[in-house]
Formats: sequence, C-alpha cells, structure tokens
Amino acid sequence: MGQGNNIRLGVNIDHVATVRQARRAREPEPLAAAVLATLGGADGITVHLREDRRHIQDRDVFLLREMVPTRLNLEMSIAEEIVAIALKVRPDEATLVPERRQELTTEGGLDIVVQESAVRAVVERLHAAGIAVSVFIDPEPAQVEAARRVGADAVELQTASYSEARGTAAITAELTRLRQAAAQAAQLGLHVHMGHGLNYVNVAPIAQIPQVEELNIGHSIVARAVLVGMERAVREMKDILLRCRSGQ
Repeated sequence: MGQGNNIRLGVNIDHVATVRQARRAREPEPLAAAVLATLGGADGITVHLREDRRHIQDRDVFLLREMVPTRLNLEMSIAEEIVAIALKVRPDEATLVPERRQELTTEGGLDIVVQESAVRAVVERLHAAGIAVSVFIDPEPAQVEAARRVGADAVELQTASYSEARGTAAITAELTRLRQAAAQAAQLGLHVHMGHGLNYVNVAPIAQIPQVEELNIGHSIVARAVLVGMERAVREMKDILLRCRSGQ
C-alpha cells in the first residue's frame, strides 16, 4: 500500500506546548506553530493529549481541529476519558499509544497482543465516528498481525530503537526489523507510518523504506525551530524526505 514517491510529514508540536506549560503562560501558542509548520510544508499536525496534560491541553486540540487545513493526527491512550474527547474532536486520524505517567516520552509500542480486546473496542468506537485509526507498535511480526486483527487502518512502527542504536551492526539490525515489519504490514493491507526519535541526521534510511507513507517527527523539528523558526525547520525536513524519495 505504499504510495510511490509520496511521503507525508506529520509535525508533532507537543513541545511547543511544553515550553508554554513550563510557565503556565499563554505563549508560545501551538496553533500558531501549526500554521507555520503547514506553511513550511507539513502534510499534517500531530499532537498527543496525555492523561496528565503535561503539554497539549484540551483547548489546543479543539482549536487545532478547527484551524488545521491539512490532517490532524491525535495521539492518545485508550483511557476512557481520552477516548471520549477524541470522539468529540473527531481528528482525521487517531494514533493509539501506550502511556505511563512516569515516562518522559512514549517508551516503546502499544502491546496489542496483550490488550487485544480493549484495543479492538476503542478502534470500533473511533471508526464509528469516522476516525481513521493507527496503532503505535514495535516492529514485531506478532504486533503487526494483531494490528490487523483489531481493525486498525495503519501501523506506526516505533523508530526509537533504531534512533537509539549505536554502531553499524546495531543500526543495521534495527533497520532490518523496520523494513521487514513495513513489508509485512503492507502485505496485510495496512498503511505504514513510522516515528519516534527521528532527526535530520538519521531520517534518510527510514524515508527510503518504500512502504512508508508517513513520518511523524516532533522533538527534532521543534528543537531546530527554536533556533531558525518553525517554517524553515519544517521545510528543511520536508526537503530531506523529498530528496530521499526522488533518489537524489
């Protein structure tokens, strides 16, 4: 189900809200960041409404739903409170992720094999509201197969293990896992997304995996945006992705 040379860039703006929440201030405004990211070439905006509201707040999600002209991807746990909000917001896509209060960022993928019935129930409720569903999983055959069984439209394969790998052998091994999982998912009729820990240096081998239709990248882009501005930071990342797909 790959889309030839096309690859979408979803920009995660969570950490714009992190800066705001550090002072419980009114700025920087995530909505403004979303507008600038879109001008820079983002194909969609991604936000994670966490249960502890450490960065993105409810009002951000509703405002973004009104104003994002491309695609709004809501990362979310399967907690009832968050599911209820998603059903009201109706993002273009919901990405189901694991969540622990103590973690700094999402650690690993959602274990669908263990939580299959609970995940399936949430997928069905989101589908009934017209929301496409992606599941954030480890690049493991059992998890990819479980994603198909619960009715997900897409898998987002976590690239944290790849991003954190050190040494040629370890990096090659992680790339192999991702390539195999992407091929398996596409064979099963699932759309293939990837994300977590990707940056301007390590993204190229991921973007060259032919089945990948979308990358969701946040921290690296926001970090660069602090120095050069959001529009330029997004445009630079988008240019890398386009060059990878055009064979340059």
